Amino acid sequence: MSEPPPEIVGQGEPLVEFNCVHAEEPQTYLQGFGGDTSNMVIAAARLGARSGYVTCVGDDPFGRMFLKLWETEGVDTCGVAIDSTAPTGVYFVTHGVYGHEFSYLRAGSAASRLTPERLPLDLIRGARIFHVSGISQAISASARDAAFAAMEAAHAAGVKVSYDTNLRLKLWPLAHARATILGSLARCDWCLPSVDDARALFDSDDPGAIVAACHAAGAPVVVLKRGAEGCLVSDRTRSETIPGHVVRNVDATGAGDCFDGAFAARIVAGDDPFAAARYANAAAALATTGFGAVAPLPRDAGVRALLARGA
Repeated sequence: MSEPPPEIVGQGEPLVEFNCVHAEEPQTYLQGFGGDTSNMVIAAARLGARSGYVTCVGDDPFGRMFLKLWETEGVDTCGVAIDSTAPTGVYFVTHGVYGHEFSYLRAGSAASRLTPERLPLDLIRGARIFHVSGISQAISASARDAAFAAMEAAHAAGVKVSYDTNLRLKLWPLAHARATILGSLARCDWCLPSVDDARALFDSDDPGAIVAACHAAGAPVVVLKRGAEGCLVSDRTRSETIPGHVVRNVDATGAGDCFDGAFAARIVAGDDPFAAARYANAAAALATTGFGAVAPLPRDAGVRALLARGA
């Protein structure tokens, strides 16, 4: 008997992570895994959803490490291609007084060579939610075209589109990013910007104004992620501020991706956006209690316990 298809499918670039976890030992790095949309589908899988991933990895040890990771985490890899001519991307995380800083070795990565012609359209059309991000679009022109083509294919098949703005100005100029992201908001069913992204995109610090701008761009549901302050959820007719949770925060890497995965997992479980955001808010808080993007991603029992504690 064949396995049921993934309910949630993400598309983007996986990156092997090297995280400097001890300031007193700056030459020592903990190896982990990252890449925003890969983190998202792993988070969704850990929280009980069937998820899958669309990307390309290099025919190298890092690519094989990712294939093993996704298999271990229960993420469907039938949409993962192997490119023997390009590497799997890498990034480094350091921690300072202003938070975590990222350094990337991703130029020409296998994932950046994804094209619309290489998309596993049956996988995307068979999902309930398709997730993509600004990073998925920023890594190359062909990857951006592939992201738009996948969004169109998803919509044509009645699949909901989830979009995280995930602005990285090291990857592209703000004007280019803004045009692409605004075009994506017009194609999504919900958007999940962080307040830092939105501040640059919309030149505003006001949460209400940011949410209104996302709605004006075409997003029916907006979930503004505000870090320790929680999130603001709006469906145009209703708006709710959800406060943050007090946890021992050691590393916020991947917390927003965890939020995205938890939100999607609860939507496919039947929650409305407000209930899904309350759950995702707790999941993202727990994701900050360990180092790395993947290792601290929580399980459902931990999220339920934090929600019960905060009730």
